[in-house]
Amino acid sequence: MKRVFLSLGSNLGDRVAHLQRTIDRLSASGLAVQRVSALYRTEPVDFQAQSWFVNCVVEVATDLMPMQLLKTLKGLERALGRRPGVSKGPRAIDIDILLYENVVVRSAALTIPHARLSQRRFVLAPLRDLEPHLRHPLTQRSVIEMLAETADKSQVIRLKEEL
Repeated sequence: MKRVFLSLGSNLGDRVAHLQRTIDRLSASGLAVQRVSALYRTEPVDFQAQSWFVNCVVEVATDLMPMQLLKTLKGLERALGRRPGVSKGPRAIDIDILLYENVVVRSAALTIPHARLSQRRFVLAPLRDLEPHLRHPLTQRSVIEMLAETADKSQVIRLKEEL
């Protein structure tokens, strides 16, 4: 089984419920959910004229290869209400592959580690909850180091709610 970290985010409807349904469906899709970070209320980045997000990071174990995993996650997003729309715009659910073991993938369809992992406070803060000393496979910087060094100053507020 491969160790994978996924970022989950929602900014439409009952955001926490969307995340909980997604985590439940990950398990039903053959991914073994290992751990879930705290929930964070996060300021939109890039396209700011929208509601704030609720984000978390989920550690899963899987036998799926990276492209198979991407296909599974995109199908799950559609099943959970994700519809094509404005790039970086509002969405019921967004699932991104952050890290897949120490594998590096560069293709038109998939980039692992996530291309903006080190630039996104809303991803780094919940990832720190699970693996603060985990190192980026290309830069060898730890999650703590990336979080301290990121230029992203958007607001990321830890919530008391848990999944």
